[in-house]
Amino acid sequence: MTKHYWLMKSEPQEVSVDDALAAKKATVAWTGVRNYQARNFMRDMMQVDDGVLFYHSSCAEPGIVGIARVASTPYPDPTQFDSKSKYYDAKSRRDEPRWQLVDVQIVKKTRNLTLPELRETPGLQDLVVLKKGNRLSITPVEAKHWKQILKMLG
Repeated sequence: MTKHYWLMKSEPQEVSVDDALAAKKATVAWTGVRNYQARNFMRDMMQVDDGVLFYHSSCAEPGIVGIARVASTPYPDPTQFDSKSKYYDAKSRRDEPRWQLVDVQIVKKTRNLTLPELRETPGLQDLVVLKKGNRLSITPVEAKHWKQILKMLG
């Protein structure tokens, strides 16, 4: 099986890298994804042990703040069935769930490799998160970009 690499965005006020580190086994369920393409990445392509760049978004300094791994196979996101959740989906049924998630385990917290720093780095210009108009919370990362980013993070 081919190993894949991903960049997964989380708003730190929802789940920060520190929250993930504090969780049992440093693992969090990646709840709340409500974009079909991002859902399909989790459902159809992610495999246990795939590499993850943990990215803080919608904050003062967006950037990569940790290295993680996919820690589970996909399973139904329970928030879609919880009428009190902001991620509730009245059209999703337990026998045919619309939304899937994976568990993500933090391997290491890193310095914040900021969005401007990523943009200024030669060789990363075609990283999906840097492409104009990209707003997906989960994007694939090429192996060459993964290796370059790991070197930058030391």
